[in-house]
Amino acid sequence: MHQDQREAIAFLKDPASYGEGVDQVETLETHVSLVFLAGEHAYKLKRDVTYPYLDFSTVELRRRACEAELALNWRTAPELYIELRGLFRSEEGSISFAPRGEAVDWVVVMRRFDQELLFDALARAGGLTPPIMDKLADRIALFHAAAERRLDRGGGLAEIQYRCLKGARHAGLPGRAVEEIWQKWRERLTALAALLNERRAAGKVRRCHGDLHLRNICLFGGEPTLFDCLEFSEALASTDVLYDLAFLLMDLEYRGLTHHANRVFNRYLDRTEEDDGLAAMPPFLSVRAGIRAQAVAIAVGIVADSAERAKLGAEAREYLDLAHRCLQAEPRRLVAIGGVSGTGKSTLAVALAPELGLRPGARVLRSDVVRKLLLGVTPETRLPHGAYTREMSDRVYDKLRRKAAEVLETGYTVIIDAVALMPDERRTFAEIARTAGVPFSGLWLEGSAKIWASRIRGRRGDASDATPEVLVEQLDEDPGPIDWIRIDTGEGIQECVAAARRAISTH
Repeated sequence: MHQDQREAIAFLKDPASYGEGVDQVETLETHVSLVFLAGEHAYKLKRDVTYPYLDFSTVELRRRACEAELALNWRTAPELYIELRGLFRSEEGSISFAPRGEAVDWVVVMRRFDQELLFDALARAGGLTPPIMDKLADRIALFHAAAERRLDRGGGLAEIQYRCLKGARHAGLPGRAVEEIWQKWRERLTALAALLNERRAAGKVRRCHGDLHLRNICLFGGEPTLFDCLEFSEALASTDVLYDLAFLLMDLEYRGLTHHANRVFNRYLDRTEEDDGLAAMPPFLSVRAGIRAQAVAIAVGIVADSAERAKLGAEAREYLDLAHRCLQAEPRRLVAIGGVSGTGKSTLAVALAPELGLRPGARVLRSDVVRKLLLGVTPETRLPHGAYTREMSDRVYDKLRRKAAEVLETGYTVIIDAVALMPDERRTFAEIARTAGVPFSGLWLEGSAKIWASRIRGRRGDASDATPEVLVEQLDEDPGPIDWIRIDTGEGIQECVAAARRAISTH
C-alpha cells in the first residue's frame, strides 16, 4: 500500500476528522476496501490493490469505481448511499474533506446501520425467518426484472471460469481438486452453451448485483436491502439472473441453511418464471462456491495472524468441497401431496423439499400460488370466491402439469402441493412421472377435520384462501378411490415428515 493511502487511512481513523458528535471510529476491513464507521455514517475507502479481476491502483481508478458504486447501488439501496466525497491535501500538506488542493483519495459515504442487521449476522443469531426470506426473494425478483439487459454480453461466465481459483493455492488447496473442478466446469458449461445463449437472447443476462451474498444484504427500515454490488467490472456483473441468485443460494447452503436456500429458490421461481434455466443452476452454484474459495484464499495471503490464516485456509477448502458437491448427480422424482385444505400439505412440502434432488432441493409447485400468479396478483393476495370456478381450477392444474414436466426435464425433483380431490387430477400427475421416466410418490394426507379447521382459522399471510366453509365443501365431495399412500397427520408434523420420507424411499 502506498504511503499516501496510509495517510488517508490515518485521517479516516481519527474521530476529529468528522467534526462534532464523533468520539470514536470503528474500522471494518476486506481484501478490497476499508469501511470507517463514524457517527451516523460509514465511509468506504477502496484499497490501492490490483487483482486479476480488478484494478484500484490509482486515485483516478478508485474515483471511477466509487462513482460506479454509488450509481449502481442507488438501484437497490438509495436510502443507504449518500454521496462521493474526496480527501484533499492542502498546500500545508494536511488532509481534509475540504475540496481544496490535490485529491489524494475518494470515499463513498453511506448511512450507517446496525451491523447486527446484516443477513450474515442474522443467520448466525437465528434471526432469518420465512417471511424475511420471502421478502428477500421478492426484492431480488423485482430488481432483476428492472435491471438493464445486456444482449451484447456473454453472461460473465467465460470471464469467471478462466479467472476463478487462480489464487486458490495460497490457501494450501490441493492442486488436483482445483484442476478437477475446472474440468467439470468446462464440461458442464459447454454442454449448456445452447441454453445459456437462448437465455441471453431472451434478455435473461442483465446488469445484476454480482456479489449477492448474506454480507451484502441488510434489514434497513425493516426491509431486506441489497447493497455493495459488484461495481468494478461490467463483464463480471453482467450475468444470467439465475447466476446472480446462485451466489445467495450457495451462501445459504454453505452455512447449513438449506431450508432457507430452498425457500428463496422456490419463491424467486414462483415470481419470475425462470424454471427454463434450472439445468444451469448446479454449475452456477458450483462456480459461485469456487469464486468464494478464491476470495478467501486471497485473504489468506494478506492476513498476518497465523491462527486466522489457518482458519481462512480451512474455509477456502470447505468452499472448494462445496463446489464439487453442487455438481454431484442426484436422482430426480415427482412427489405429489394431496388432501383437503388444512391437512398440512404445504408444511410437509416445505420440510421435504430441501432434502430431495439437486441443490438447493426440490421445486415446489403449489396450486394456491399458481392460481394467484395466473391472475396476476401476489401469492398472499386474497381472492374472491369467483376465482375458484371449475374453469379456473382446470387452468391451475394444467399449469401444474406443464410446469412439473418442464422442471423434471431440467434434472430437478418436483413436489406438487394440491388438494387433488378429482381422480383425474391424481392420475395425470402420475402420468407426468411415467412420461419423464422418474419415480412417482403420491401422498394423501388424512386426519381430524376439527384440527384442519383450526389450522385454517389460524393462517396469516398465506397463499391459501381456504376457509372452514370451504373445508366442509371439500369433505362433502367424493374423491373416489385413493391409490396414493395415506399418511395420518394427527400425530404431528415430525411424524408426518418421517412417514413421508419412508414412503418416498420405497418408490
